[in-house]
Amino acid sequence: MKQIQSVTLRSGVTIGQGHPCFVVAEIGNNHQGDFLVARQMIDEAAAAGVQGVKFQKRDMEALLTREGRAAPYTGCNSFGPTYGEHRNALELSIEQMGQLKEYSESLGLVFFASAWDEPSLRQVLGLDVELLKICSADLVNVPLVRKYAATGIPIILSTGMSSLEDIDVALAEIRAYHDDVVLLHCNSTYPCPEEKIGLPVMEGLRERYGLPVGYSGHEQGIGPSVAAVALGACVVERHFTLDKTLKGTDHQASLEPEELARMVGMIQEVEKAMRVKGKKVFPEEQAAAKKLRKCIVFSRDLPAGHVLTESDLTTRSPRVGVSPVHWDEVLGATLGRSVKHEEPVQWDTLRLLAEECVGAASS
Repeated sequence: MKQIQSVTLRSGVTIGQGHPCFVVAEIGNNHQGDFLVARQMIDEAAAAGVQGVKFQKRDMEALLTREGRAAPYTGCNSFGPTYGEHRNALELSIEQMGQLKEYSESLGLVFFASAWDEPSLRQVLGLDVELLKICSADLVNVPLVRKYAATGIPIILSTGMSSLEDIDVALAEIRAYHDDVVLLHCNSTYPCPEEKIGLPVMEGLRERYGLPVGYSGHEQGIGPSVAAVALGACVVERHFTLDKTLKGTDHQASLEPEELARMVGMIQEVEKAMRVKGKKVFPEEQAAAKKLRKCIVFSRDLPAGHVLTESDLTTRSPRVGVSPVHWDEVLGATLGRSVKHEEPVQWDTLRLLAEECVGAASS
């Protein structure tokens, strides 16, 4: 199978192995259908240090049946008496999304969206986006996946609610057109209990598909998202809100600005901590070793010609003499001169047993 290490977007942003984690603020519909709130969320996401902002687009007549649109929806999170009216109230127009795309890009962010139906996909494509997202709900929607793939635009594919066999089908459709795909491991429970996240699944996805793999988190904290980066996630996507107490079903599993900024900072710390691949001793450690590590010292005054035993030696800091790693070599050596209590052992003070044997053999 062809191994894809990274995907490069038109703007030059590269997502994948060996590149900074692509952190995405999933704004979704948490703007509550308010353009000014959406713009404020972009500002806050940029300030938090993310690289991308993601929205969602729906056409209710293409998405829902007539019965589904008319279904009563009157709970505490409702924005309309029916589910169709509720969902419509949360939508931005495609013109507004175009303005948000322009604004996001002016801040150096990658703007992209998940289109939940074919008309919405056509509208999003009209914005000339450089990246698309297939949501977990549509991974098994073969005709829509096929239309996404046919665009040739790089795709992030979220795998929540999906078996490996489901993912096989979706990727076969996409890879018939191109290999610019990033998989996101995901559990689509809102919020997701930590014990059901399954971060090790990412490695299985990498091995099975040979593609870059990231993580879409729905947990309430940030620990698993940061840990995902240590396990090789090239993308971390988290739902984002200005206030978790707002009306709506996504806010409680979303991060507020301060949390998002803290997560980005922790991800950057983890990335730095992953740079060194092999064990090495740094110059700073060598300075610390000289101060903190011990050397062999004499435990009492001893005369020249004395043969050293365990009782003649001990260890003390700082390390200004022979290291205790050579303890066994020092034992049995003969003193070339007299020494004082706690004097550090130096090699030129000793006549080693091997040297004496050589001298005896040559005489």
